[in-house]
Amino acid sequence: MPEIIIEKNPSEARLQELGVSGWEIWDCPVTEFRLDFDETEKAYILEGEIVVTPDGEAPVTVVAGDYVEFPAGLKSFWKVTKTLRKHYSYD
Repeated sequence: MPEIIIEKNPSEARLQELGVSGWEIWDCPVTEFRLDFDETEKAYILEGEIVVTPDGEAPVTVVAGDYVEFPAGLKSFWKVTKTLRKHYSYD
């Protein structure tokens, strides 16, 4: 199964290198849903918290300040535990 990659509190220089400020913003209230990725999503969490459980694997918690990559082919269940706001981009 493809692996979720998380960078905790990346520097401002790293965020600029990634171009995060030019990415779209997505908001999501507290909820639960299935999410399967056809392409790699890069995201920077501005607010909130999610617990992402890849099929057959242990849950991964992603919080505000994290840069995360959800790889193409990832099949997962999302539990948004605190209202989510994130920048995101697809490869």
